[in-house]
Amino acid sequence: MKNFRRALWGSIAAICVVIVWLVYQIRETNEEMMHVPMGPDFTLTADDGSPITQAAFRQKPTALFFGFTHCPEVCPTTLYELNGWLHEVDPDGDKIDAYWISIDPDQDTPEMMGLYLSNVTDRVTGISGDPDKVRAMADGFGIYYEKVPLDPNDPDGDYTMNHTASVFLLNDGGVLQSTISYKEDSATAVAKLKKLIETDNG
Repeated sequence: MKNFRRALWGSIAAICVVIVWLVYQIRETNEEMMHVPMGPDFTLTADDGSPITQAAFRQKPTALFFGFTHCPEVCPTTLYELNGWLHEVDPDGDKIDAYWISIDPDQDTPEMMGLYLSNVTDRVTGISGDPDKVRAMADGFGIYYEKVPLDPNDPDGDYTMNHTASVFLLNDGGVLQSTISYKEDSATAVAKLKKLIETDNG
């Protein structure tokens, strides 16, 4: 019986050691992730025709939003609200950058993105380019997107896109700090943007 108890307590002690080690590893991993820039390396095209890479997201605090020009509600609403928030928290436009990345690159050329944005905001830059590269970039950011035919019986006809609707807020090192949900309270969104600007990446 004593030997059994010893073995039992030995097993319990071993399990406790493993649990402590796992907790430590998880904490270390989480801390490392807090300092890793979000998203993959990429080379795409800005709406003015110039090349743009991941470096653009690592120069200033940055707001990122994924969408498409034929979006019926989510994208125009978010862009309109984001434009207002940006003018409120950064009137001179020199403290935070904002980008809108297409998840429908088959239709959204960089030029089309620029034309669309010129009617909505002067504070957001559009990004598109080679469809395969755009999709790889969106996948690297963990963005959900799905082509949905408007007519189920005509999969090759007109379509819309379901997609992630949050705005991602990155610090000046490209590290994710928070998000703004679709239709989030304006005061909360503005507070998040102000905090983002004030955050020193050190």
